[in-house]
Amino acid sequence: MNWITNYVRPTINSLFSRREVPENLWTKCSECGTMLFHRELADNLNVCTNCDHHMAIGARERLTSLFDGGVFTEVAVPDPVADPLHFRDQKKYTDRIKEARKKTGEKDAMLVAEGDMGRTGVVVAVQDFSFMGGSMSMYVGNAIVAAAQRAIDLKRPLILFSAAGGARMQEGILGLMQMPRTTIAVQMLKEAGLPYIVVLTHPTTGGVTASYAMLGDVQIAEPNALIGFAGARVIEQTIGEKLPEGFQRAEYLLDHGMLDRVTKRTDLKDELVTIIRLLTKQPPPVKGDLPAPAPEPEPTAVPIAEAN
Repeated sequence: MNWITNYVRPTINSLFSRREVPENLWTKCSECGTMLFHRELADNLNVCTNCDHHMAIGARERLTSLFDGGVFTEVAVPDPVADPLHFRDQKKYTDRIKEARKKTGEKDAMLVAEGDMGRTGVVVAVQDFSFMGGSMSMYVGNAIVAAAQRAIDLKRPLILFSAAGGARMQEGILGLMQMPRTTIAVQMLKEAGLPYIVVLTHPTTGGVTASYAMLGDVQIAEPNALIGFAGARVIEQTIGEKLPEGFQRAEYLLDHGMLDRVTKRTDLKDELVTIIRLLTKQPPPVKGDLPAPAPEPEPTAVPIAEAN
């Protein structure tokens, strides 16, 4: 009985028991419902391999995909005054900031970095929607000013990726004041003769759209990105009319002259490199354009007498 209990039964149970499968190995596409293996999805920059639906991607992952070899240096951003209005709704504003930092691992809703993209020096600012909806705060204003100043110091183009639901309500008028402040930062770039390229991602709305997100020399958007100031329902209630299909989507805005390009995320780096090299009057990029290998040292001749 001990032999059956201790050996046979556990062996049979192990053969027919259900194996545990980690839940994070697969991601379901919210558009077409296809189950996507997480490594294949990450390799495709969080774009569905079945329907090309562009899922959310983190700011740091985006930077890694853009810079050569995934190598970049973060640009320091000055810290603003914490909770200047001592705002509290259901939670304290300081508690919401702590939760967002713990969730994302980032300091605030924008990350600024510098490095090479296609062997071309650039400064890149990326808005992170996962941090309190990418809301425009005093820190975001500081980040854009710091990015513009760094681009001017290095004489490099500035590329900005926008993703936001508008200004951060917990900072009130101080959040809204980042609209004119960032507009001045963009004007500094233009006076320095440096390109400013904006890539609008899903979603870009509110005061962000009414300021720095629509001031680029070149305006690019990812497919099907929601871009607008007020929500479609608010507009319909205001004008009393039904809005056309696809209103405020990237393709609609492209057809009506508000965008220059709609580009897939997987093609975005090559297109950005082409644009910045064109605007900075550099020769076109060359595929596989790598530095020539260092010449091998010539062998030193050894006298016959020493060799013997």
